[in-house]
Amino acid sequence: MALPRITPRRTLLCVVLLLIFQIEGCYYMQAIRGHNDLMNRRRPVAEVIDDAESPEQLRKKLALVREARDFSVSELLLPENDSYRSYADLERDYVVWNVFAAPEFSLDPKTWCYPVAGCVAYRGYFSKEAAEKLAAKLTDQGFDVAVGGVAAYSTLGRFSDPVLNTMMRWSDVDLVSTMFHELAHQKLYIKGDSAFNESFATAVANIGIERWLNKTGELDRLRVYQERKGLQRSMLELVNETRDKLAALYAGDLDEESMRSRKRELLDQLSNDAQAVIDEDGSEVRNWLAAPLNNAQLVSSNLYEGRVSAFKAILKDCDEDIGCFYERTTAISELAMENRVATLNGLID
Repeated sequence: MALPRITPRRTLLCVVLLLIFQIEGCYYMQAIRGHNDLMNRRRPVAEVIDDAESPEQLRKKLALVREARDFSVSELLLPENDSYRSYADLERDYVVWNVFAAPEFSLDPKTWCYPVAGCVAYRGYFSKEAAEKLAAKLTDQGFDVAVGGVAAYSTLGRFSDPVLNTMMRWSDVDLVSTMFHELAHQKLYIKGDSAFNESFATAVANIGIERWLNKTGELDRLRVYQERKGLQRSMLELVNETRDKLAALYAGDLDEESMRSRKRELLDQLSNDAQAVIDEDGSEVRNWLAAPLNNAQLVSSNLYEGRVSAFKAILKDCDEDIGCFYERTTAISELAMENRVATLNGLID
């Protein structure tokens, strides 16, 4: 039996949002339409698995999702609800496209504020064309801009989010870890602190996938996963070094042309150094730091991994107990922003 389509509660929510956000009506209208289309396409995972017309590969992936979803509750203490218990085929490669922006000579991201998520360092669109339109507008205003397709989707537990066809092309490890990441947002989320939220969710996903692969006995996959995370850490070290150099550059007194030229030198060097790390590692992975880089791309990369080591330190201090980990991170989340940042920075290697 298919999940319900448009409900009176959801319709009322849409109406309220439109009344509250008349100033940005076009943006919120596309968000409402995109969200409703996504939710209307849901089918229970069990139904899709049992459907003889479902492709065999899809059925296998969804069987994996179902097993990992149960693991997320029993072993990771993530929310027990209907999220990722259904499947939706959007008939496209990405669910949304995110726009990141930062001033030409600053690493402070432009932020947008929303009623549920708070202020975040990106703007999401269900249409690639709409995202590119905003990107062009911001570029004209002098911002560094990056646009990226996103294959996963989360309403932070406000609705029963489905697993999507956009996620099915991933490896089993990436699929499961992404689901853990999105469920972590439902466990703990702070309005207005994207760096905390994304690093926390990434840490939970890392913890979860390591425990998942240990439980399933897939030690070869675990080794490959750990090697890939090591490569990511090496590349992020390069990013952090470059961020420090750029911050010093932007705080200096060079004229704009000289600053622009030096900025390009630093970013191109980062791209080259990243490729050298990949080549030395022997991995057949895409260089996500390939030229041309800009401030917006550095902002987006730092959100997801910037404080992961701090959260890993908390877990270690808890003797790997996930309940203790959540208690500690929740306590940190309740601190004032300045104290929260200082506490996490003090835990970073």
